Amino acid sequence: MSLVSDERTTAGPTGGAHPRAETPPLGYWRRWCADAPAPAFPMAEGVAESGTSTEEITQKVVPAEQDEPAYRVLIVEDDRSQSMFAETVLKGAGMDTQVVALASEMMAAMDGFHPDLVLMDLHMPGMSGTELTSQIRSHAAHAHVPVVFLTGDTDPERHFEVLDSGGDDYLRKPVRPRHLVAAVQNRVRRARALKQQREQEVRRHPVTGLLTRTYMLQQLSAAFPQQSKGAIHFVVVEGTSALRDHYGYAVLDAILTEAGRLLGSIVGERSATRLNDNTFLVYSPELPAERHTEWARELRDAFIRHGFIINNEPLRLRVSVGYVDLAGGFGNAGAALAAAEDALRLARGQPAAIAAYQPPVDAASEKSNALLAELREGLNQERSELFYQPIVAVVGSDDMQYQTLMRLRDRSGKLHPAADILPLAERAGLVQEIDRRVMARVMSILGEHGRRHRVSRLFVPQAARTLGQDHYAQWILDSLSELEVGGDRLVIDVRLGDALVHSVLLHEFYQRMVSAGVRLCLSQFQSSPEADALLVQLPLNYVRLSGHYAEKIEQQPVQDEMRAVIERAHHHGLEVIGQRVEDPQTAATLWIRGIDFIQGDLVQSASDEMDFDFQHSLL
Repeated sequence: MSLVSDERTTAGPTGGAHPRAETPPLGYWRRWCADAPAPAFPMAEGVAESGTSTEEITQKVVPAEQDEPAYRVLIVEDDRSQSMFAETVLKGAGMDTQVVALASEMMAAMDGFHPDLVLMDLHMPGMSGTELTSQIRSHAAHAHVPVVFLTGDTDPERHFEVLDSGGDDYLRKPVRPRHLVAAVQNRVRRARALKQQREQEVRRHPVTGLLTRTYMLQQLSAAFPQQSKGAIHFVVVEGTSALRDHYGYAVLDAILTEAGRLLGSIVGERSATRLNDNTFLVYSPELPAERHTEWARELRDAFIRHGFIINNEPLRLRVSVGYVDLAGGFGNAGAALAAAEDALRLARGQPAAIAAYQPPVDAASEKSNALLAELREGLNQERSELFYQPIVAVVGSDDMQYQTLMRLRDRSGKLHPAADILPLAERAGLVQEIDRRVMARVMSILGEHGRRHRVSRLFVPQAARTLGQDHYAQWILDSLSELEVGGDRLVIDVRLGDALVHSVLLHEFYQRMVSAGVRLCLSQFQSSPEADALLVQLPLNYVRLSGHYAEKIEQQPVQDEMRAVIERAHHHGLEVIGQRVEDPQTAATLWIRGIDFIQGDLVQSASDEMDFDFQHSLL
């Protein structure tokens, strides 16, 4: 389609008139040379043949500010002579350009070239420019990229259609080079300013001034494994359940927001974020080792000294601080955060409420290091395996449900359970890799079952930090769609302890999963004020009880607590799974207390086959 020509009526061989799209003759655009910019580098191949001379472009235009990258313009045009015209003018103005002649190649060019602006022809073969614009707008990464149309179409309705599809400007052919350059410059300049503003808004909380959790985690991910000095401090505000019960959710949120503002004033130029409701992270990459403990005390004491005023009443917050020295060497940010989390758990049990991460140094660590080496080797050689344990409804059901369990086979052939492997994987930063491999294998199994018309549902354990990785949620959704697997066939299973630390992250992830029908389970559940609150805060489908209840089922207080958990879960529309059920008496007690599903060796031990007969099972 032409960037510089109109629809013209010319005489045909028989003298009649017929319309045709005219290719510009040699030297056609010399009439515009007076205001054309001079090229920053030689003309594109073929321009000289069309009558264009570098001497005809006399004015140099520099669109980008000093030290700013050159403006990048993607030219979507199927007519080579016209794309060369636009490319020559824009390159002459100091811009970087790329030309796409096929509509099918546009999105790949968007992803690879990352343009500041798209110069779009309205009439492309195979797909119109408005359709291509809608495609651009449907991708979050390109939703704000300006799209400028160039066309000889004079129909006002078409102009409206262009803008309605998401186009930003409409230039009519023929266009003078100066006008083309000015339109592109102005649009790109405004788009870059808006992008910078959006990034600043995304990076910091508007009230507290702390970095957003997403941006902080991105910064940490980029820092490792090179980061080998400084520290990460975790700060948790204690007693939030009591504060919520006394003041209510709204006031508690105001208290924690004020706590974030206080932390921001304490840390100054250091990076800090609110990880979840009551946990904050402070990243100090240049902090000397001798200052780590002192800085932890400063954080703790600042909260103790600060007087919060709530409903005209003074309030002082109590915090615990756990920290990790990054000189210990961590393969990635996940391993460093896991270490800081371990230190925080230790700090919450210390009188001073401060603790440093202590890597294992006893004799058992040699065994752990050997097993870790086996884990790394096993992952490289694909020696991890999946086992399955049935989850059976107490009232009977044909639904085939299995808990997936990861096993590692070492060089001798011995199988190691996840309980032995995952703590080591956490410290070594391998959990995300394991989780993704397990999820990929589960997806493959579900796809195969779908092709065989077997309706199975698989519960898949995943770490919260894995679920919070960029693009992980979208990868799961895309995999389900590609394999044509219903989302209700997949249940994502997260441990209670993990959920308590990362409840905000999980809520964001779960909201995306719910829309696709994916089900969600909170496992290892044991009642506490914080744990009970998650039953309301997270969009759950299942709760799997801690093995504590089955192991101590004969104790009346345990039975009473378990019954309260089951009733509370049912009140919120959740189904409850009892695990580690190994004898009929435990199963009977669970059934009397209102349990929905049974899981354990009484039903069937974990196996590498999914062969349980759900239809004829009797409990």
